[in-house]
Amino acid sequence: MKSLAELAAIKEKMQNKVVMREGTGDLRVVVGMATCGIAAGARPVLNAFVEAVNAENLADKVTVTQTGCIGICQYEPVVEIFEAGKDKVTYVKMNAEKAKEVVEKHLKGGQPISEYTYKDEV
Repeated sequence: MKSLAELAAIKEKMQNKVVMREGTGDLRVVVGMATCGIAAGARPVLNAFVEAVNAENLADKVTVTQTGCIGICQYEPVVEIFEAGKDKVTYVKMNAEKAKEVVEKHLKGGQPISEYTYKDEV
């Protein structure tokens, strides 16, 4: 069993990740975490988004969350980005490196990466 001090340290370390997943930012990143997504590698993608958003100090602007099946299993891991007043952007066949690039170029820079999107894959 962990000591109270160790548990407090774990809570402190994880607090940013929990806040980001429950936040109310202008941009919402949704990672498909159904069985098919997890099997295809969605968990590292979700973690990469959380870590990159935190590292870029975008937590007040971006909410990272998860959902079940998005319905295009052959393209997993799938990530959808929602922004008020704009069309949803669906990224497919994601990995942790692509997630970091999406944070830099799309979430921070405002430019979606079309070569990673669903419409370019179909």
